[in-house]
Amino acid sequence: MKKILIIYTGGTIGMQHDKKGALVPFDFGKVNEQVPELNHLGCKLTHHAFSKLIDSSNVTPAFWIELAQTIEKNYSKFDGFVILHGTDTMSYSASALSFMLENLAKPVIFTGSQLPLGAIRTDAKRNLISAVEIAAGKVLVPEVCIYFSHRLFRGNRSEKFNSAMFEAFQSPNCPPLANVGVNVDYNHDIIAKPNKKKINCPH
Repeated sequence: MKKILIIYTGGTIGMQHDKKGALVPFDFGKVNEQVPELNHLGCKLTHHAFSKLIDSSNVTPAFWIELAQTIEKNYSKFDGFVILHGTDTMSYSASALSFMLENLAKPVIFTGSQLPLGAIRTDAKRNLISAVEIAAGKVLVPEVCIYFSHRLFRGNRSEKFNSAMFEAFQSPNCPPLANVGVNVDYNHDIIAKPNKKKINCPH
């Protein structure tokens, strides 16, 4: 059984409405209760939340270093990583991490949502479920990627282009690594191949 680490950094996907209607961070230790479909993916999930959750507009290089070091510290313990991140700067973070994590042999998948996890018609559940399913799947995608609204993109070839639609990301210069419908259709010809089972991160 594969082990997947879900890293929550902040962003819309991890918010919910409290009794007064205000948006507050969700307790991701209880995500399996909120999204019970995760229990049927055949993998073991562990959750890690940043001590200081940030809005994606406040992302800095120091944040990228902390995120890379978190993955480095846990790299040998897990088979894949899913990073929950705000959408506005997700492509910047994914691009930065793609150069900071060298010789990846495991998937590092960013995802988020346009609506909070507990909202009606939220896209958070399906994005989270599919990102975890790909991270734990039989097809290895040893890259830093973005999964959003049925498509898996190479992280450093992605951009957010729409704030109003669920299909918020695109990759003008690189085809999707996978398209998700009834099945997950991988573009095997362009998925990277790992060289070494290690990564080098800044300290």
